[in-house]
Amino acid sequence: MDPLDADTHRTDKVQKVLRVIQLKVTTLVVRDPAGGFRRVELRDAPVRVGTHPESDLLLYDKTASRAHAELRSTPAGVLVRDLGSTNGTTINGVRITEALLESGMTAVCGATAISIENARDEVLPIPQAGFGALVGASLPMRTLFRELARVAPTNATVLVEAESGCGKELLARSLHDASPRASSPFVVFDCASIAPNLIESALFGHERGAFTGATERKLGVFEEAHGGTLFLDEIGELPLELQPRLLRALEGREIRRVGGSQPIPVDIRVVAATNRDLLRETNARTFREDLYFRLAVVRLRIPPLRERLDDLPLLIEHLVKQQLGDDERRVRLGLAVVNMEHWVHSGVHPWRGNVRELRNAVERALAMAGGNPVEGVEPVAAPTIAVSLDQPLIEQRERLVDHFEATYVKAMLEKYEGNFTRASAAAGIDRMYFKRLLRKHAR
Repeated sequence: MDPLDADTHRTDKVQKVLRVIQLKVTTLVVRDPAGGFRRVELRDAPVRVGTHPESDLLLYDKTASRAHAELRSTPAGVLVRDLGSTNGTTINGVRITEALLESGMTAVCGATAISIENARDEVLPIPQAGFGALVGASLPMRTLFRELARVAPTNATVLVEAESGCGKELLARSLHDASPRASSPFVVFDCASIAPNLIESALFGHERGAFTGATERKLGVFEEAHGGTLFLDEIGELPLELQPRLLRALEGREIRRVGGSQPIPVDIRVVAATNRDLLRETNARTFREDLYFRLAVVRLRIPPLRERLDDLPLLIEHLVKQQLGDDERRVRLGLAVVNMEHWVHSGVHPWRGNVRELRNAVERALAMAGGNPVEGVEPVAAPTIAVSLDQPLIEQRERLVDHFEATYVKAMLEKYEGNFTRASAAAGIDRMYFKRLLRKHAR
């Protein structure tokens, strides 16, 4: 498909997704070692399984670990992930680290058996293809947007789990902007970017003379965020010895500056984020279990880009608009330069760097075109199309764009004396796409 003619196709595709996409709801049967059984519905959010009292699925099983496993619904079945439990997790007798539980199979956590009773589809009630600065129309993203809409008006502490490059800070900012705290500070603290011996002071502040070099009082990020939201990025990097102080601050909503003795109340909402498996680390005792459950009042998972490739057209268009503005003609030409259709349909790019990598690829493609897809080549004759008030705007605009395309590619080919490779490279577009444009306008 010609990228310059893809707008209608893209819109139709999004509308189709919004009409038919459904959420998988799975009913699980949980059989306890004593012989009792329960039915549990597994929807969109991951379910923590274990003997810890705050587990989503509490096990009455002495052979199970406090944080034993995690269950997550997927279109293919229930993804079961062992969390480094003492006695392990099996599916049909085979010990697993991570595997799919399908109908007819049985997972065993310690001595507790879990099987699928039935699964049904449920239409999601939320139609929008975005939340704040987040963009997406796929099932994983719409599920996330629904959870964000529920959580935003509350003060609940949130733990965001995602790979690098997925937009954890963007989610936290969108959550803040949709909350009653939107007019108050949004403060970011990266636990991985501060030297361990300075983190306590950076978090809680210090009094003058608290240590060598402390020549004046300094407020920490807890006080800076008073009334608003504190985003603790890479929380898994917080040193183990400082985790009890953070836990006390979260539970009491008060802090003490380093070198100070007076408690200082703080009114904040905390959103934490990590790319590490903190549940597994609680079993390995490299992250405090009590701090994990205090942070994970609400858990939100941002899916990696490889799990939502249907969102590529929306994301690419959004990123091009960020670079070029909202002028429709420039955006359409920018999409042609970016060669979106190749990225969407080739299936050869795994996008390991997620949306960050995609953004860099879009910026690079536009930069190779001179930073502006309608500049960077020698001037050619301006289009001369008479304005008619008897025809719709869109129809006349399409004629103008077509005229520009035809003039541009023919002039570029003439400049490079018929050399398709050099002409397409100078235009910043794929060689085969350059030829398709010539064929299109030779009719």
